Amino acid sequence: MNDWVHRFGGYDPADERRREALCTVGNGYFATRGAWAGAVAGEHHYPGTYLAGYYNRLADQVNDHVLENESLVNLPDWLPLTAAIDDGDWLTPENCEVVEHDQELDLLRGVLTRRFRLRDPHGREVQAVERRFASMAEPHLAGQTLAVTVLNWEGRLRLGTAVNGAVRNAGVERYRKLSGRHLTDVSATVADGNLMVAATTSQSRHRVAVATRTVAAHNGSPITEWTSWTDATSACAEVVVPVRSGDVVTAEKVAALYGSRDPGISEPLLASRTAVANARGFDQLRDAHVLAWSHLWRQFSLDLEEPFDGTLAAVRLNLFHLLQSVSPYSADTDAGVPARGLHGEAYRGHIFWDELFVFPVLTLRMPALTRALLLYRYRRLPAARLAARLAGCPGAMYPWQSGSDGREESQRLHLNPLSGRWSEDATFRQRHVGLAIAYTMWQYVELTGDLAFLGDYGAEVIVEVARFFAGLAEYDQGRDRYVIRGVVGPDEFHTGYPDQPAAGIDNNAYTNVMAVWLFGVAAKALALLPDWQRTQLVESLGLRAEELSHWDQLTRRMYVPFHDGVISQFEGYEQLSELDWEHYRAEYGDIRRLDRILEAEGQDVTAYQVSKQADVLMLLYLLPRRELRELMERLGYPLTAETIRATVEYYLARTCHGSSLSAVVHAWGLAMLDPDRALGFLEQALHSDAGDPSQTGTTAEGIHLAAMAGGADLIQRCFTGLSTSNDVLRFGPHWPGKLGTLRMVLRYRGHRLVAEVSTSGLTLTVDPGPGAPITVRCFGRTRQLKAGESHTWPSS
Repeated sequence: MNDWVHRFGGYDPADERRREALCTVGNGYFATRGAWAGAVAGEHHYPGTYLAGYYNRLADQVNDHVLENESLVNLPDWLPLTAAIDDGDWLTPENCEVVEHDQELDLLRGVLTRRFRLRDPHGREVQAVERRFASMAEPHLAGQTLAVTVLNWEGRLRLGTAVNGAVRNAGVERYRKLSGRHLTDVSATVADGNLMVAATTSQSRHRVAVATRTVAAHNGSPITEWTSWTDATSACAEVVVPVRSGDVVTAEKVAALYGSRDPGISEPLLASRTAVANARGFDQLRDAHVLAWSHLWRQFSLDLEEPFDGTLAAVRLNLFHLLQSVSPYSADTDAGVPARGLHGEAYRGHIFWDELFVFPVLTLRMPALTRALLLYRYRRLPAARLAARLAGCPGAMYPWQSGSDGREESQRLHLNPLSGRWSEDATFRQRHVGLAIAYTMWQYVELTGDLAFLGDYGAEVIVEVARFFAGLAEYDQGRDRYVIRGVVGPDEFHTGYPDQPAAGIDNNAYTNVMAVWLFGVAAKALALLPDWQRTQLVESLGLRAEELSHWDQLTRRMYVPFHDGVISQFEGYEQLSELDWEHYRAEYGDIRRLDRILEAEGQDVTAYQVSKQADVLMLLYLLPRRELRELMERLGYPLTAETIRATVEYYLARTCHGSSLSAVVHAWGLAMLDPDRALGFLEQALHSDAGDPSQTGTTAEGIHLAAMAGGADLIQRCFTGLSTSNDVLRFGPHWPGKLGTLRMVLRYRGHRLVAEVSTSGLTLTVDPGPGAPITVRCFGRTRQLKAGESHTWPSS
């Protein structure tokens, strides 16, 4: 088995859209789904190309409501490159018999190859190979080739190429009743034989342009007799070649994509036209692209020697799609970390809290990229402050779903495809997204020691989010504790209580505990700043000594609900009804979206002890056990090992895993309690998109970026016990033998490290070079390592 190649054999119309998402080629600036070259959007195919950060807003009337949705825009399609026989239609799987078909995604080189043999209704056959890539060396360019072999006929072969501007957003079925036409002022031109389409997004007024150059050959001899034309939206060209059996007709296509948000250009159409005219040929572009990928893979090296089947291949596939979604080219896009990558239109391309699961992989290998991506949140701090002020709170309230400008993009009405009914959507009450943003900023500083980032950006965000949660906390005199009411936790199903299903719930344990964590970190962040910078920030924010004192009080007096020896997901969770899980599994089979199933039955999921995904257990994911115990003890809630075990088991029995993230967090919670069960969840996380098509949910609408990164993170941090705090790099391996031996490359405090982990222990090597010694602790033993040194910590 080749762990660097992901293959799909045969042609499966029902699975093609999912395969298209998993065969996306991208480079962090743009990505193009792995659709058939020349396919039009329909039941089985959905071509889509997306530029990071290019959003547009449209409005719709639904019942008595005006819905406004901002979406990542599907751009003109540069892929059409196809063939036809005589005067027939372009050959596709829809109008031909598919005799042979397979796709091969080369993860090492970033190249997608499709091989196929088609037979038309008259029995005439062609065999073809198509290849494509989105350049990781020159982010505005893409390359494509098509080689068509004539098999059993002679006549005329027509070769066609185009840029199709007649596109809209229609990749998600439940959105299709809403507006999806984002491009206006579409114009198609042909210049010097190159095809170009430019357009403008209707509301955001971003100008985008796509230009292509295509050259062809017949049995190796160049073909120059192209016929070109344009219509209202597209630019097209074709060439007609007399052929006989055995002839080979080839085409080589280069595309250039630019948008008006790009730095260093005059205008997108001019930039695209210039780039495609001066671009090198396919082979030279591919060689540079492959070299760029080799450099990335050196930095993201994570190898497993003799793991159980499919593990290493899945890790590499997931890292590959992570790097296609966010790469060094993402630094200038101001686009954040899209939850579904650049692979489709689910969630409308919005930014959620997924960076919480993505940054641990990036920061340990490419910290400069994490730094750049975190600035997406810093730039939207004014919008978060405005949202807090409008909500009557101090500080900054970040939105659950973010897009272009940082306002709340969560939909207020949700369509249940099972019932066809619209209902109020209150998931915007997930205030914990601000906690995730503050957490990722603090973790970046812990890993890198980048105090300049903390002083210039991070501390301001951390303090403002802390002020918001301090403002949310109300004093409950009866408990002599502080409470937080009217929020939604990571679970998402419980947006309220049964009598008020959209009003939020009270005292979500995850939110309350992480708020306490944040109050402590905000004080630490201020203390780390130089006196002059701390004074300047305190004065700018009008931060009073009374606020700092109040934060300290909150770290001692926040309320956390418990019941029956476990941490309650929220206050009153245990009073909800128990679900007849056996009945629903027997009745429906797939019960991951129990909220939709129950609503279709005329019930409400808020009435039941049912969780969509990990909620309380997120605490075990984010906080090392030692740190969590210290935090809870400070609050006056001693946290025993038995309480942790009971809490994990309690929610495992009540979670339907309706989110791909659930497997990541449950694996983390089980890692030290039941390693074999943890490995089962690891497998789910690693294969959440590329596993059994019947179990991969909405992957056809875009990959689940957080789950993909989270699966790799389980290997690099969870089972190795890797964490950082107080300038110490810590390991505590509880390494499963089934994973074989791990060898991975890391970056820490300016050093490149190589870690080798197995059941026998940990060996850490620091590459030669400049930099201060680092402090490493493993199995309770601490050692300082200088550049060029290596040390082994045996497990016993």
